[in-house]
Parts: sequence; structure tokens; C-alpha cells
Amino acid sequence: MADLQDEPHSAGIGAEDLPAPAGPGTQASALERAAALLSVHPVADGCNTLVWTLRQSPYHDIETPDAGVDTDIPRLRAGGVGAQFWSLLVPPQGGPGDGAADDRVVSDTLEQIDAALTLMRRYPDSLCLALSADDMADARNRGRIASFLGPVPGRTLTDSLGALRAFHALGVRILAPAGAPWAQETLTAFGHEVVQEANRLAILLDLTGCEPAVAGRLASASKAPVIISNTGAAALNPHPGNATDEVLVALREAKGLAMVTFDTERTGDSLHAVADHLDHVRAVAGPDCVGLGAAFGTEPPGPRPTGLTDPSGYPRLIAELLDRGWPESDLALLTWGNALRVIRDTEFTARRRPSTAAPV
Repeated sequence: MADLQDEPHSAGIGAEDLPAPAGPGTQASALERAAALLSVHPVADGCNTLVWTLRQSPYHDIETPDAGVDTDIPRLRAGGVGAQFWSLLVPPQGGPGDGAADDRVVSDTLEQIDAALTLMRRYPDSLCLALSADDMADARNRGRIASFLGPVPGRTLTDSLGALRAFHALGVRILAPAGAPWAQETLTAFGHEVVQEANRLAILLDLTGCEPAVAGRLASASKAPVIISNTGAAALNPHPGNATDEVLVALREAKGLAMVTFDTERTGDSLHAVADHLDHVRAVAGPDCVGLGAAFGTEPPGPRPTGLTDPSGYPRLIAELLDRGWPESDLALLTWGNALRVIRDTEFTARRRPSTAAPV
């Protein structure tokens, strides 16, 4: 049945959903081709921070567009988004070793999970909780946006793996080691245990924000693919949040996924600049290891590249890549196929791991 679920079905986007093109006839053709491609291979976006935003504005209705927030259901659908990783990270409070801050990050993360689950319940016709690759494919087939919970911060795990198992039971499928004491200058013994348990539970490791050396060690230690849910190419912009070519090569070797962000500080102030980063990541990591992780969801909306100010801009980006000569097979991997494959491979790894683990 899984193979049948992965067969393409329409996600409901068409050329009529796109803004009128401003360029010549060739650009209109590219937009039409982009719409057709997204109807079969919608976007699996690796990062959206709307959950934290909605906690600050709990009565905001995301079925109605609002200029104060850059993400809502109409714009997700207009952009051809078929799966979304909802970030459960919280703004940093305190520093390493701050016990009170560690307590707050745990409680804040639980609040984030509760808010995300409430979001799924509030909009059941558009969003559905996804726990697996089959759920992701099934949501697309039913015209829903598959919603994965995570990442949660690695700082929530201190001396025990119980929290990781509890998060998994609540539906979390992604963990971000950045900032955790077990993944600082090196990967500690406990860090290796975390990686093994994440592999056993089919929880993706998100290396966003990790130092290059630590990112390489995590990628090597994991038996499952790892991801970077929002990044740019450091070779084009040496922003500390961007992935170096060394990290991109490590991702390629681990069959992982680097998901390019839409952030003016990291990827430039135009759609063309973002496309340049996608070109570079594809060239270094390979077409099987590049994806999209815009990091929308802020209030007020942060600085965004021209043409990519909200999720409805995805078709314009795909049209730009078509004009640059990307084959449609590579674009299908970029938008949907690579994310689906990474989740499936993570589940396959989990099935090969021992079915039980001793409490730690």
C-alpha cells in the first residue's frame, strides 16, 4: 500500500492560483509548468515557526490572510505546500548551565507541542498530524497539509533519554541538537546515546545551528539520514547559520537533506539570490540532498527576499529554477521527493534497530 500512496495525486494548485506574470511569454510558460509540477509534487517545507507566533496571538485565525503574519492556509495552498515541519523551538532564555532556563525550555517545549496539536484539531480540513512517510503521502492524496512536529530543542535532554521517548509518544519526529551540552565542541558519550535512540525511534536529527565539526560527527554517528531544516550556502554567504561545503559533503555522504531558507541575511534579498544558493547546494550535496525550508511563520514578518515574502511565492521560485535549466525530475526531488525519502529511510533504519531499549 505504501507504494500506492506514493503515487502522485493533485494537491489542488493550478495556474489560475498564481499571480499574473510580469515578464514575457516564456516566463508565463515557466509559471504554468511550475503549477503543474507542484500539483503532483507539492512542497515539503522544512521549517515554519508559526506555532510560537500563535502562542503569542492565540486567537489568530489562519484561514484568513493577515498582513501581520506571513503564514496562513490560503497562502500555503497558493504556494503548493503539501507538507510542513512545524518548528517547536523556543527563543533562547539564559545560557548553558542555567538550571532555571533548562526548566523553562522543557515546559515551553511541552506548551509548543500542545499548541501545535491544538492547531491540527482546529483546522482538520486543511492540516493533519503526520507521524510517518505513509501519513505524508496519504495527507497529500486527501488534499491535506501533512504536519510534522519538530524539531524540539536538544537542550530538553539532560541526563536521560526518557524525555526523547516522551516527545516521540506525543508525536514529535524531529530533534535539534544545537545548543545541547552533549553536542557542543564534540559529541559526548551521552550524545552518541541520543543519536542511537533517535535512530531507534525514527526521529530525524536536525543539524541546523550546529558547529561544522559537530554536524559532521552527528552525520557520521547516525545510521539514518540527517537534515538541516533551514540553511544557506556558506560559500556564497559566510553567515554563521549557513552550511559550509564540508557539511554539505557530509550530508551527501549520509544521504541527508539541506533545506534552503528564505532569509535576506543568509540567502540574499531576492528570489534570484535564493536560487543561487539552491544551485550551489545542489552542486555540492547533489540533487538527492537539497530541499526547501523557508522559515516562515514570524510576526511581524521578517525581511524576506523579493518575490518570496510568504509561502505563496513557491511557484515563482520553481519557475526561476526551470528557467535555469533544472530538470523537472530534480525539481520533484527538491519539493517533495527528497523529504519523503529521508523520512522513509529513517523509518527503515528504526525497523532495523532493537525494538526495546533499557531506560536511561
